[in-house]
Amino acid sequence: MAHTSEDATDLDRAPIRPADLLASVTLHPTDGRGSPDPAAEPTATVRCGRPLSYPVPAGDLPVALRQRIAATGERCFGVLFAFDLAALPPGHRYSSARLQVRLADPRVIALRLDQDADTLGLGYGPDGMFPASGAAARALVAGRDRPGWLGRLLPRSGEARPWPTGTQSHRFGWAYHDPEGDHPVPHHLVLHALVAAPAGTAELTGTLAVQVEVVRSLRGRRHPLPGDLREAVPFTEPLPIVATGPTGAAVRLCVAADVEGYSRRGNAAAARIQRHLVRLLASARRRAGVDESTVDLQPQGDGQFAVLPAGIDESVVVPGFLAGLPPALAEANRQLGDDAIRLRVALHRGLVEPGANGWVGSAAIAVHRLLDSAPVRAALREHPGPGFVVVLPDFLYQDVVLPGPMPADDFRDITVELPEKNFVARGWLRVCDLSG
Repeated sequence: MAHTSEDATDLDRAPIRPADLLASVTLHPTDGRGSPDPAAEPTATVRCGRPLSYPVPAGDLPVALRQRIAATGERCFGVLFAFDLAALPPGHRYSSARLQVRLADPRVIALRLDQDADTLGLGYGPDGMFPASGAAARALVAGRDRPGWLGRLLPRSGEARPWPTGTQSHRFGWAYHDPEGDHPVPHHLVLHALVAAPAGTAELTGTLAVQVEVVRSLRGRRHPLPGDLREAVPFTEPLPIVATGPTGAAVRLCVAADVEGYSRRGNAAAARIQRHLVRLLASARRRAGVDESTVDLQPQGDGQFAVLPAGIDESVVVPGFLAGLPPALAEANRQLGDDAIRLRVALHRGLVEPGANGWVGSAAIAVHRLLDSAPVRAALREHPGPGFVVVLPDFLYQDVVLPGPMPADDFRDITVELPEKNFVARGWLRVCDLSG
């Protein structure tokens, strides 16, 4: 998404402030033995920020990680690592950048590495960045001390994306690649890790290492120029105390559904469709183990918006709901006959609260942005038989689909961009065809 100068300040990619700077280092080409050659002309300069950590209580974690923390007694922290790649002379560009962290204590490990704001659970809307989880809400609070850092996590169209390596290890990192010059490596980077440390650990100590490759265009040919640090940059940062009380954020799972072609039906058919829509969605929620008396519903004629109770186990509820939809929809369509229902369904998670005329909050808006997006509508048009399409935001896919019972290959990656609404999000879409 191309952002304009009128965007909120959390989108700014200003250089690391002097007060937040850990070190400014020069990268040199390697010598014949594979070590940086300080006598050679420098390849580039990189500025490394002081790592910023913030506490993440167990209650703010996805269920699988929450169970781990409960069993091990570890403490959990979010950590932001910032880097600035210096501007290059004309005719030069970064074709790759590798950013590596090595923690001194091998018992302190990265439980999860986030590629961008979507995997962390941060969205962006007309009012700026918003959290879609308790951990993301804490990241927003911590990010106030480093203006613009979290905005660096927002993906921009056409830029190279980082590929994380080293999860479940004390040695981890991210790599950017742009071999053909199609997806430039950003110059102002922030990377996020969710770190677990033994109880009593007071400091986060380790080193940062950076490797780059610069391509120089000369007489129509490209010449690679590697660059490496002569010595890794050490850091020591105190770890904050992990709060154990409630976050104060009402984070709830939201489900939106819409019937395709509802407005073309007559009054009698529309009434029958409404009755069956209500029943089939309630049936799918019961299949997921949700007490229907705890669900807050907002009827919408041809659709429904449901806010599920706080504290549910998403690793059970989301797969159960999606498994309950096909038989419930098939039974509804058997009874409806020629008025069979085809559905678009979207799930999202975030801070919501009841307002004077409906639900208020980031997730209530974002779930409808996903539901009504062009990729989701197109997916349903491309499969004209009975069935439904469902879309999840990236953080739900990472938290629930990848480690859970649902086949991850059934989902495909999409990007939802609404420039007129200043909205961009990565999502995962699945088509369920009931014609067979």
